[in-house]
Amino acid sequence: MSIVENMIDIPTEHEKNVCGEFDTYLKKIERTLHVTMVNRDGALKIIGPENHVSRAKSVFGNLIELSRRGNAITEQNVDYALSLAFTENDDQILEIDKDIICRTVTGRPVKPKTMGQKQYVDAIRKKMIVFGIGPAGTGKTYLAMAMAIQAFKNGEVGRIILTRPAIEAGEKLGFLPGDLQSKIDPYLRPLYDALYQIMGAESYLHNSEKGLIEVAPLAYMRGRTLDNAYIILDEAQNTTSAQMKMFLTRIGFGSKVIVTGDQTQKDLPSGTISGLDTALKVLKRIDDIGFCYLSSSDVVRHPLVQKIVQAYDDFESKNRNAGRGRKGRS
Repeated sequence: MSIVENMIDIPTEHEKNVCGEFDTYLKKIERTLHVTMVNRDGALKIIGPENHVSRAKSVFGNLIELSRRGNAITEQNVDYALSLAFTENDDQILEIDKDIICRTVTGRPVKPKTMGQKQYVDAIRKKMIVFGIGPAGTGKTYLAMAMAIQAFKNGEVGRIILTRPAIEAGEKLGFLPGDLQSKIDPYLRPLYDALYQIMGAESYLHNSEKGLIEVAPLAYMRGRTLDNAYIILDEAQNTTSAQMKMFLTRIGFGSKVIVTGDQTQKDLPSGTISGLDTALKVLKRIDDIGFCYLSSSDVVRHPLVQKIVQAYDDFESKNRNAGRGRKGRS
């Protein structure tokens, strides 16, 4: 295999952003693609087998373009650019970056960061009901919240309703201090956090007082008809089949529904079937309902979270295979 050299010019103002602190990103690309890189005076020399050098050049080209667009390059950006380098769609990261949903109260753009997230956002735009299924850190709830807030600001819906089942994860609600609101607030805190970050606390409180934004436990949805609303059911894996049916039959005219959940993190009593699992089987043939399955490659939290999710996936898959093997021998 022939060894080649290639040069890339890195603009000085983008050098630290794309190479990382103490060239952290550069070293990661070297290790992953088995190339040698020498960075001097804004020129990056890449040495290695021709196809490896080509991939490294593509990764750096994408990172430089992201930096030019005003992005602060993160390790997640580097990891995703590297994963795409082994596919025919190595420039997808730039296409994804164009899709700005909205901006946070501080002006930071909210946009999908992986192809899985992009497909999720596109499904939300096209379908009346969308199920977003995937592990922690894949942006299921945050992106749904961003889409809801943007639709609300554009006047596409008259209100936003955010709900979660109040399921105890090892602790009983009755033993928590305070009144009912104090007891359920910890379960709804992730929704509040996303609202404050995207909309701002003052805007949220103003609209909440007018009844235009509602954050409530799933039990509060019973008996209601939800017209002209953007409705998000979070942590849907902790619903029962009856609760899920109750929720989905609340939907009225002019509404859009996003259901998010992680099938690997159920807090239901032993033996209880998740309403999310049932809904995925019962509703899979209905055209107006979209199903998006995110994976560990779509995790956009700290890179360690992606490794943890993948390790658990591998462990559970190994246990399932071992269980099948024991059944086959018996």
